Amino acid sequence: MKEINWKSEVEKRQESLLHDLQSLIAIPSVLDEEHASPAAPLGEGVKAALDFMLDLGEKDGFIGKNIDNLAGHLEFGSGEELIGVLCHVDVVPEGDGWTVEPFGGEIRDDKIFGRGAIDDKGPTMAAYYAMKIIKELDLPLHKRVRMIIGTDEESNWRCVDRYFEKEEMPSVGFAPDADFPIIYAEKGIADFDIIQKLDEPIKRCAADVIVHSFESGRRYNMVPDYAKAAVTVNRGQTEILQSYKAFIDKNRLTGQFHIDNGQLILELKGVSAHGMEPDLGKNAGLYLAKFLAERQLDEKAARFLQWTSECLFEESRGQKLGVAYNDDITGDLTINVGKLSFTEEAGGRLGINMRYPVTFPLEEKKAALTVKLAEEKFQIDNFSDSPPHHVDKDHPFIQTLSKVYEEQTGEKAELLSIGGGTYARSLKTGVAFGALFPEREDVAHQKHEYMFIEDLLKATAIYAQAIWELAGKK
Repeated sequence: MKEINWKSEVEKRQESLLHDLQSLIAIPSVLDEEHASPAAPLGEGVKAALDFMLDLGEKDGFIGKNIDNLAGHLEFGSGEELIGVLCHVDVVPEGDGWTVEPFGGEIRDDKIFGRGAIDDKGPTMAAYYAMKIIKELDLPLHKRVRMIIGTDEESNWRCVDRYFEKEEMPSVGFAPDADFPIIYAEKGIADFDIIQKLDEPIKRCAADVIVHSFESGRRYNMVPDYAKAAVTVNRGQTEILQSYKAFIDKNRLTGQFHIDNGQLILELKGVSAHGMEPDLGKNAGLYLAKFLAERQLDEKAARFLQWTSECLFEESRGQKLGVAYNDDITGDLTINVGKLSFTEEAGGRLGINMRYPVTFPLEEKKAALTVKLAEEKFQIDNFSDSPPHHVDKDHPFIQTLSKVYEEQTGEKAELLSIGGGTYARSLKTGVAFGALFPEREDVAHQKHEYMFIEDLLKATAIYAQAIWELAGKK
């Protein structure tokens, strides 16, 4: 068979590719459970985006299927074996500060702008056109190829959970929803609470500071950038406020205080970051906990805040918790304290996001942590886990994708591991494969989200060759 110039085939379809991507971006497919219905369980916008892709595919001759309005697929080819391409059409809210229409798909400066341009509507359309090119060239396939379209990737993954309850698992597959070259390993992600045990009365002793409430963070997987505490100062308020200002200045934070109904309200602003690497942010909750822990507090607050400060402040690798771990595949275990709260009645609670390497002995370490916490009058609650994901670097699937990437780009196909989670972990043998190229800024979830048109076309060529090599070429 004559060698196919995939880049040339993509360029022939550039105009229609961009038009279809603009149409997809124009759909505000943000989760909207408030207006959910059986026909649109995640909201009308999300359902409209799923329908758009299924209608587009069926018009182009693919076999489409809707799975309970939560997911769908487009399939072509023949054979027993199935190759999967996992995409999603839901997006995060647009947010504020855009100078272009967030759902406009505007093209300028060699980029296409809009919410979802890089996460994940642009890569989804690139993968779709890769399939379309193979179909239009009438290339013979000895395996089936199925684009699986999710609608809940940005929240709870209900789409792929339901999908794989009802549909077969591809033998191999890739998710065009992360970075090039190839992400072959993803850490496990465990969320859990550490709560203060109050199984014995705690006497309120004389204290300089009584802590009434403390609150910071709303999501396990984000470094909180705001913390607030309400306290009563019995002695030394001037010294405490001077120390607070010095603490803020020393740590290059911003903060303020005021009096409300006789209570001193302390507020602190840090720097937000994704929970997969807490050291990229400044955890406002942990900083405020550290400041208060150095005061003479009432006993209940002292136990909680002093332990929190000692074991978790600047302790993102879990050394003080006894869970520190590292392997050559996915690197360090990380601990993010995404939520911190305390009340006089309930005591303290911490929301922990732990991202652990693929060889980490989870059950053994969890049991040891449970014992350690009990000794300090704490316990684990609400434990949930998404196991790590890893495809052996010598797997023929990895070798094929590496070959394709290197032929299309001229660059080495480095294998990457991440602390985040992609749809690839839904597959028994799956990887994340693009579409963000090395050295490009990651603007997913940011205002003015965009994708370079050059990158869109290049990714389409890569996906087309990859699908052909996996499902057709012998």
